[in-house]
Amino acid sequence: MPGPPIPAARVRRNEECHIVGRFAYSKSQFQDLAQQALEQARRAGASDAQVEVSEGQGMSVGVRNGQIENVEHNRDKSLSITVYLGQRRGHASTSDFSADAIARTARAALDIARYTAEDDCAGLPDAAQLAIGCDLPDLDLHHPWDLTPQAAAKIAQRAERAAFAVDARIRNSEGASVSAQESHFVLANSLGFCDGYASSSHSVSCAPIAGSGDDMQRDYWWTTQCDPADLTAPEAVGRYAAQRALSRLKARKLSTRKCPVLFESPLASGLIGSFTHAISGGALYRKSSFLLDSLGKSVWADHIDLIEDPLLPKRRGSSPFDSEGVITRKRSLVEGGVVQGYLLGTYSARKLGMQTTGNAGGAHNLLLQSRLTRPDDDLPAMLRKLDTGLFAIELIGHGINYVTGDYSRGVMGFWVEGGEIRYPVHEITIAGNLRDMLRNVVAVGADTYTYGSKTTGSVLIDGLTVGGTG
Repeated sequence: MPGPPIPAARVRRNEECHIVGRFAYSKSQFQDLAQQALEQARRAGASDAQVEVSEGQGMSVGVRNGQIENVEHNRDKSLSITVYLGQRRGHASTSDFSADAIARTARAALDIARYTAEDDCAGLPDAAQLAIGCDLPDLDLHHPWDLTPQAAAKIAQRAERAAFAVDARIRNSEGASVSAQESHFVLANSLGFCDGYASSSHSVSCAPIAGSGDDMQRDYWWTTQCDPADLTAPEAVGRYAAQRALSRLKARKLSTRKCPVLFESPLASGLIGSFTHAISGGALYRKSSFLLDSLGKSVWADHIDLIEDPLLPKRRGSSPFDSEGVITRKRSLVEGGVVQGYLLGTYSARKLGMQTTGNAGGAHNLLLQSRLTRPDDDLPAMLRKLDTGLFAIELIGHGINYVTGDYSRGVMGFWVEGGEIRYPVHEITIAGNLRDMLRNVVAVGADTYTYGSKTTGSVLIDGLTVGGTG
């Protein structure tokens, strides 16, 4: 049966190596290109402009049943220009960094702006909000992985072999993969902001298939980090993926009922995502959110806090400034269940008559916490709190209505009685309303897991409808 997420272990790096690509441009060259583009925009008649120059490269290698199935290399670059003619906005981009191409791109953006309607909320952020003249922290986000395709394939094969070695019932595989990616960018605008940084993202994953005939199940596991030295060992990834797949064999159906549901920690991050979508500026000013006018109101259970911290080292959701150059800061989004802040960029903030929160481009690192959580509230403890109910480990479909908050998803998991897993279940749904679900959070586990930019333990919610047979 599934257990808590496996701890990190260092990936051995003694395979034959070389750097996966090298940046063709330095940060200073990007800054020069950005200033060149701003000057071209000014000459073309723009009253204000913003430029982003970026470059990325990487490699992905997949194996299946021990054989290399695919090797993909990617390399791309882009220069985008957003211009303003008063309160008219235009945008254009190019992958050609020559002076002529930059000039043409600036003129194209101006041509678009001339034919757009005026918008009194359009424009750059206020200069005082920008990360100018600040001592920005080094968040340690760039760790290239020195890796050849052959070395990547060996790592993927180690994960897959470990999965097959767990049990003879692991008879097939959807494959294992290794990905190494790195990029850097510079953002600049006509108010004097010009800065950027490099980052990386590396991963190892494995998806074994258990069983045979009419009783076959697959599951997967993965590890993703900025620094390859922090990746979970590939053998551990493969073993855990295999254990998950095996635990799903001989799954049963359930009859329709109402019961508590424990969301495994990676799934629980989706609840954070649903909440942050509902308090994002775009959804709020378009009035397409079930949490309109929720600022200062109780939305979650009164023991819940949600922290946003953009300044954590080596985290994928970290950034010293947002996609407009506005400085980012640690803050509370929820305290004691009460909404303390929205997620706003400059445009959505102006539409709402508010100030940007440094969230142009989305939320940063989010940490869901309960004031009731004890250090020993691991997954077994959370199953005991569930007592009798559903432990969900996979959600299927996208049945969320953000206007009403209605929630309905297909689910696979385990039926729990007396705090112990009894048998796996499938072909069922869970349904409720996000308003009620957030208020009915009973507990958050100490079995924390970071999925993307969201960190949470397993989450226990009372009163959901499980749809099954009959």
